[in-house]
Amino acid sequence: MRYRRNYQTGGLYFFTLVTEQLQPILTHPDIRQALHQVVQAVRQKYPFEIIAWVLLPDHLHTIWQGS
Repeated sequence: MRYRRNYQTGGLYFFTLVTEQLQPILTHPDIRQALHQVVQAVRQKYPFEIIAWVLLPDHLHTIWQGS
């Protein structure tokens, strides 16, 4: 799979993540904590603001704005 990465200063990015086979794991406390830690680590390397975030058991939607 080839990912496109188009970075634009101040750009808005909407994306959706889906768990493998739609497993309802994202709202489990341990998974939520791991997800939070990963997002914080990525924000240290690539600063961005989280504009919106919807977390559901088997997928998430988010809008980020690059700094």
